[in-house]
Amino acid sequence: MSKRKALISVFGIIVISLVSLGNFIQGKYVVPIVMYHSVDPNAKPGNRLAVTVKTFERQMQFLKSRHYNVLPLESVAILIKERKKISPKTISITLDDGYKDNYVYAFPMLKKYNLPATLFIITDEVGRSDRLSWDEIKTMRDSGIITFGSHTLGPEPLINIESAQEVKRQIFESKKLLEEKLGRRINAFSYPEGRFNDKIKQLVKDAGYELAVATNPGKKFADDDIFALKRLRISENAGNLFVFWVETSGYYNFMREHKRKNKK
Repeated sequence: MSKRKALISVFGIIVISLVSLGNFIQGKYVVPIVMYHSVDPNAKPGNRLAVTVKTFERQMQFLKSRHYNVLPLESVAILIKERKKISPKTISITLDDGYKDNYVYAFPMLKKYNLPATLFIITDEVGRSDRLSWDEIKTMRDSGIITFGSHTLGPEPLINIESAQEVKRQIFESKKLLEEKLGRRINAFSYPEGRFNDKIKQLVKDAGYELAVATNPGKKFADDDIFALKRLRISENAGNLFVFWVETSGYYNFMREHKRKNKK
């Protein structure tokens, strides 16, 4: 074989390999749904449920300046359900529990950069000193960039509750209360601590929700299951924007599930 033909052959193998790798990687893409809790000026690096105000703003600025396609969670769920083509750099922002600092710090940043987000409320905790009030929730609702979902009545993981009736009450009544208070249909549900089973998942469907988010339910759940949407917990460790970029790439979920599998 001539040197030229050999080079062409090697180049062909490289091209085929890159195309195959590209197709493989493309099949592992999952729309990143980032999950925040508290946005606290005094957040410490070891706190997995809080980021500093400075970190949160840098991350929101990062998404805006790099032209991420930030969509409301419900819009992402519709795209997934209808198997529509999702443009690169699509992302959704969620915040759990309803901390007051979401109103004081996160909300102004989201307005500043015009980024939509979904907040999941523990309804029995509304009005506590460290939680949102109904007036604050309504102000956020009226902004047009914040939608709300249920995080049940109380903080106890549903999977820990033995009474089937109580589990049902937590799911159904929280939806009813939010709809009465906000005058809006509540379509999104967040499993407390991201934990659920098939019975809980079915009750969420029966209650009339259109989607539900977990944390990292694992590889056994399909990436396109809109009642087990996989999220990425954002902590102060993602104050490093390279880390944040990796986590919001759309491939981080595949990496962490693959890593978990290798550890077993």
